[in-house]
Amino acid sequence: MKILVASHTYIVDLNCEKLRALASLEPGIELTVVVPQQWRPGGVQNKIILTRLLEEGSFRVVPVSNYSQNNQGLLTFGLDIIKLLKQFQPDIIQVEQGAKALGYAQLITLNRLLGLKAKNVFFTWWNVPYQNKFPISLLEAYNLRHTDGLISGNQDGVKILRQHGYKGAATVIPQLGVDEQLFSPDTQPELAADLGIEADEFVVGFVGRFVLEKGLLTLIKAVSNLNQSKYKLLLLGRGPLQDKIITEATKAGIPDRLILLESVPHNQVCHYINVMNVLVLPSETSNEFKTLTAVGWKEQFGHVLIEAMACRVPVIGSDSGEIPNVIGDAGLVFPERDWEALKNCLASLMTNSELGEKLGKLGYQRVMAKYTNRALAREQLKFYQELLDCTTVDSSFGRIQNSKFKIQNEELTNVSAKNGRNFKSLIPLAF
Repeated sequence: MKILVASHTYIVDLNCEKLRALASLEPGIELTVVVPQQWRPGGVQNKIILTRLLEEGSFRVVPVSNYSQNNQGLLTFGLDIIKLLKQFQPDIIQVEQGAKALGYAQLITLNRLLGLKAKNVFFTWWNVPYQNKFPISLLEAYNLRHTDGLISGNQDGVKILRQHGYKGAATVIPQLGVDEQLFSPDTQPELAADLGIEADEFVVGFVGRFVLEKGLLTLIKAVSNLNQSKYKLLLLGRGPLQDKIITEATKAGIPDRLILLESVPHNQVCHYINVMNVLVLPSETSNEFKTLTAVGWKEQFGHVLIEAMACRVPVIGSDSGEIPNVIGDAGLVFPERDWEALKNCLASLMTNSELGEKLGKLGYQRVMAKYTNRALAREQLKFYQELLDCTTVDSSFGRIQNSKFKIQNEELTNVSAKNGRNFKSLIPLAF
């Protein structure tokens, strides 16, 4: 099986581990990852990243010239993608830029024009309802019409695209798994001492962006109302809410219990998680975010949850977005913004060490079974095999239907003819 995956995500080598694992699952699998030759992430990292060719047996990462250096929806590739497709002759083409991505339309079109007959697959995280306007409505309609398989990072993503008319195969598989070698149980008494944490203090932890939608103000209110005197609040991350966090902790009378740490390298985050007695992800659905087609945000997955679970650290999460589905029965879930419910969850762990041990064990077992890179790779390979066998699978809803795929053969220009426009002009490609 020859698999081609295209995404800016894999300019970071650490993000390639699931795909590396996939390439090693069975003999005969060849996996090529297409990444933009140049990319500017934005935010804290605002420098242009120049990617390099990487070859590791049947797994390789190939930089391809690109248009747009910082917008995943507008990312498209130069003429060298054509040569790569002709040489590689993939069976699966997966583009991980969402349902409305120009790059996905480009790869669909090249797949057809070059006669590759590969299955078209795309990945999305988008889990908030939206309404399309012209010409984006045409772009998404074209992409969904020619999609053989959808992989969503969360269950809501599948439901939303069903509402937009997608009827093909779908599954829920996170984009990135957890490295169980890096994130593993490992007591850190020396690090705890360096942080000023006493042996009998209960450590409530958070890892992520310091922004309002992550629910940090709710977390501060919850811990400040605990009757327990021996605890510390350990927050790893950075963001515009930092000054507000310090102000609110001071108002609540707990500034001496607050530990803020910025810029911890990802390969060291595991050490700090292992200092925690519980990790909390109190995310809150927000209507402050606006795009051309949608308003709002809710938690798309919560990757730090599976990192903590891999360390056998109990987790507490709000019911925002995908969090309850990630935690399952291996942690505690509270209604978002409900600080009293969160306080009660924390108090139950602080007063019941056996509950913490039980949830830590359940979380570890859940991650090992579902969320390691190798476990996710097996699920993704199974989905590919079912696509190639012409079996329609909707694993996100637990249904399997055996039927032939119906591939509509309308030309791209026919899609845009209704509006009197040449849709090809939207794609910066010379055919």
